[in-house]
Amino acid sequence: MLRLTAIFIAICVIVIAASLGALAYLIFGLSGMESVLIGLIALSGLILTNMVVSRLQDRDLYGRKIDDLSNGIAELARQVADMTRRQIALESLQATRASSRNDVLAVEIGELGGLVKQLAETIAEHETRLAQLQFAPRVHEPVAPAPVVQLVPEPVAPAPVAPPVHTAEVPAPVAATASAGPFKGKSHEEIAAIIREAIEDNRIDLHLQPVLTLPQRRVRFYEAMTRMRLNDGTLVLPADFLADAEKAGLLPRIDNVQLFRCVQVLRRLMLQNRDIGLFCNVAAATLSDPGVFRQFYDFLDANRALAPALTLEFTQSALRGLGPIEQESLAALSSLGFRFSMDRVTDLRMGPRDLAEMGVRFVKVPAELLLREGSSSSDIHAADLSDLLHRHGISLIAERIETEGMVVDLLDYDIRFGQGFLFSAPRPVRAEALQAGAPAAPAMPAAALSSQTGQTPQRPAQSAGGFVVRPAV
Repeated sequence: MLRLTAIFIAICVIVIAASLGALAYLIFGLSGMESVLIGLIALSGLILTNMVVSRLQDRDLYGRKIDDLSNGIAELARQVADMTRRQIALESLQATRASSRNDVLAVEIGELGGLVKQLAETIAEHETRLAQLQFAPRVHEPVAPAPVVQLVPEPVAPAPVAPPVHTAEVPAPVAATASAGPFKGKSHEEIAAIIREAIEDNRIDLHLQPVLTLPQRRVRFYEAMTRMRLNDGTLVLPADFLADAEKAGLLPRIDNVQLFRCVQVLRRLMLQNRDIGLFCNVAAATLSDPGVFRQFYDFLDANRALAPALTLEFTQSALRGLGPIEQESLAALSSLGFRFSMDRVTDLRMGPRDLAEMGVRFVKVPAELLLREGSSSSDIHAADLSDLLHRHGISLIAERIETEGMVVDLLDYDIRFGQGFLFSAPRPVRAEALQAGAPAAPAMPAAALSSQTGQTPQRPAQSAGGFVVRPAV
């Protein structure tokens, strides 16, 4: 069928080109050579037009097929995850039933042991009575009446009893300690106390790293990153304290402080550039805690005018593990007009349509993952990912770019935004930027409302894309 269609189109193109040449020769009076030239030009134009139209149709067709295939794979992944959860639940149920059966058997064995003990005591008593009857005097012999003797069981030496052990004397199990970093040798409780003290003393600092357009390398966004300052001024990276903060339930408090300072910095940035944007990281624990989320929501509602420029960022694992409460919280933030971003992507198994429905407008993927050839973790080729996400209104950002070679390779994948140490390292925000344009936030905690970095710059201040920073020490 396709071959016949191509033959028909070729015949039509030839006829049209010949007709144009004949018209030029018969009606306009051109020479034969000029008429033939016009016919060839018309033929070439029609052939090129047909090829361009065919390519566009093929591109749309293949794009739709890739989209459908991606959605099908995402649905299959969800079904596999559901089956895995069911299998785990079934194994847990079987283990519980086996444990209950073992408990019943243990009780029955204990009862049988008691019965055997009673039977042994009864047999021993009967043997004692038989021995007494065997050595008793005969009746026909005149003997004096035997005195009544009361049999008293022989006292049994009590079994040695272990001395009582007091709970206070038993050493508590040693908690897991940090193996590396500034908290090496400290327990989780000690690290949690240090983090709590840093939050109360306003030693949670804000660092910004730019996100640039490619290939122009113009600053379009900034990502806010959290750093914790110890009493001696040492900066602690999130990888060294976020796990302990999450275990201690301190992530929502850190998110509140970070959000308040992000709003302050964003107001300062927008005074110089209205097109600038800011990514603010949010933990899933903030969405699931009703009390903390109420304060979080009220503060964003009071600053909903910044919704087009402030993007809330969640990890891929957090978005995949959203429960009913987290989904409602995310929908409430989306109703205020705020957009979301997904970072810490470990694989390319994602459904763009589902992400768009959740309100995700940006996806950050490590450059190494995009450039990795033959990756088994991807269901779609990295070269097609940007186009697929763009059709659903999602922009792809390549992060952790460290070399110029990465930039050249990413341009072939139609990547429009880049972030990494090649362009700039995260830089701390000066106290002046936090003091300017502070918003009113009656619902935020007092610790966040009075947050000041209290840092005195040790080097000359530098300007980076419209905000004042000082070089990292």
